[in-house]
Amino acid sequence: MELIKFEKVRDGKYLKNYELTYRNKAGKEKKYEMVSRRELTDIADIGGRPSGVSIVATCGDRLLLLHEFRMGVNRAVYNLCAGMIEPDESIEECIARELYEETGLRVKEIRKILPPSFAAVAISDTTTYIAFAEVEGNFEDHTSENEQIDARFYTRQEVKKLLETEPFSSRAQMAAYSFAGED
Repeated sequence: MELIKFEKVRDGKYLKNYELTYRNKAGKEKKYEMVSRRELTDIADIGGRPSGVSIVATCGDRLLLLHEFRMGVNRAVYNLCAGMIEPDESIEECIARELYEETGLRVKEIRKILPPSFAAVAISDTTTYIAFAEVEGNFEDHTSENEQIDARFYTRQEVKKLLETEPFSSRAQMAAYSFAGED
């Protein structure tokens, strides 16, 4: 597969839509649509700079999950605390800010930050970090009027039950499954 060209077809407030033209393995042209959070000016920009973080946060033996309304699916889903990196902000600063904004909690210790991974590889070049952190504090609502988030800590047993019956984002579902352990 060879990327021949790309062009922006729509410039939204948060997402930019691009049409990519590939030469497939049979030598024919294939058009493909994708979105990016960033302005792409060159083929080398695709999949470039990471744009955000998802935080797998624990407090002792409990996992932090957000039950939040997501406009893109028109329902509440279980999700990880996550957000976008601000210009000139370090990944550690982003983790602390997003955790506080969405939950009121504070970072006690960042245990690990994985290298950036693709968030939605079938439709976007967006890459984000996955961070593992121990957190502390009390829940407080610092969300904007456009966010509806119920943040709570869950035990392994509670997480196992949620996994059987509730909708999750894929990253939160994987983190929750790993946290809950195998049956």
